[in-house]
Amino acid sequence: MTEPRPKLSWSDLSGARVGVWGLGREGHTNLRKLRTLGVDPVLVDDHPADPGVLATGDGGLAALERCDVVVKTPGLSRYRPEVARLAGLGIPVVGGLGLWLVETDLRQVLCVTGTKGKSTTASLTGHLLTGLGYTCLVGGNIGVVPYDPAGQTDFDYWVIEVSSYQATDLPCTPPVTAVTSLHPDHLDWHGGVQRYYRDKLSMCTQPGADLTVANGDSEVLRQHERLLGPRVEWVSQDEEPGADWMAPLGLLGRHNRRNALIARRCLAALGVPGASDEDALRAAAVGYQGLPSRLAPVGTIAGVTFVDDSLATNVLPTLAALDAFPGRRIALIVGGHDRGIDYAPLAAGVLARSAPTLVLTLPDSGPRVRAEIERAAAGLSVTDCSGLEEAVAAGFRWARPDGVVLLSPAAPSFGRFRDYRDRSEAFARAVRAIS
Repeated sequence: MTEPRPKLSWSDLSGARVGVWGLGREGHTNLRKLRTLGVDPVLVDDHPADPGVLATGDGGLAALERCDVVVKTPGLSRYRPEVARLAGLGIPVVGGLGLWLVETDLRQVLCVTGTKGKSTTASLTGHLLTGLGYTCLVGGNIGVVPYDPAGQTDFDYWVIEVSSYQATDLPCTPPVTAVTSLHPDHLDWHGGVQRYYRDKLSMCTQPGADLTVANGDSEVLRQHERLLGPRVEWVSQDEEPGADWMAPLGLLGRHNRRNALIARRCLAALGVPGASDEDALRAAAVGYQGLPSRLAPVGTIAGVTFVDDSLATNVLPTLAALDAFPGRRIALIVGGHDRGIDYAPLAAGVLARSAPTLVLTLPDSGPRVRAEIERAAAGLSVTDCSGLEEAVAAGFRWARPDGVVLLSPAAPSFGRFRDYRDRSEAFARAVRAIS
């Protein structure tokens, strides 16, 4: 998004004719927020499920055209023709997170984005801030809306995970931001990989931006340094060799070591005194609970470790998951909804492992994964499976006596499962069936 973004706040909407477009989780929060301002908005959704909500294609768009401002939910693409129609009529189409940032003390806010790793980095930063004695809300795309009137609103710091969808709504940026990774994703929403990159990183260059703490191990990010704002500090997973302050976090993988280092660098940039104190950081790290479905150990049976990484919906996190178990046999369960992503990098990553790797493919993208692996090296072990239970059982037989069965699908879950959580639960049930 290159055009100027409307710099409106929630307070500016008091007394205005406002439309709420999209009534998912965030849309309902937008509605609650507007009602605290005395605003009774027009409600529009593509597929309305509640009374009083207009369908976008059946009178809803016409109703939005009579509004002064439209507050859009992030899941609705900013490149839809309806958005262009509203903008052409001079109606600002804004997002709730952007409205909140405009009237917030940005010195207390850290925004974190990245194709993968942003949730873990945001949660790590929030945990360390809490352990250092500060009150902190971790929210945004991670699940908590920071302006929800039903929640607490007074914190020392706000750590906000920003999706590529939300990034296009931000008219300003905190002085400190973090970018954990960059890899093609959500191309249907953005309309192409380069636009996705520009949208994803656009929060680094909005008014107020100063420093971006970025993944220095990402070649793609370094190639797009010009999009990272006025100043960039690169962080590599090999920094601080021998440092043990992060040991209590219990994180798997070198990429998560880098995520912890990014969190620490952000704390230092925010001026948090404890960021330079190794002992204080180690004490603050105690008690961290890893996020579900992100390299989460499910159990060990007969020496075989089962790991749930269901949230790995593209190749980048799956490569990181493979890297988390150097020297160990891995039965990798991969495949899911086929959105046409390139699996050649995954094949190269499997081929590069020094330890044995068995790839167990699932529908629907399984055949394309197999084709790429066979193209890379015909001798690599690939087994097609009809479902998770079959794959888990086959992986267990192969991985004994001391290997890893790793669910890291490099594909979304929909079509076969409700969401990634449902896929995680199916994996856990299959593991229990073995035990």
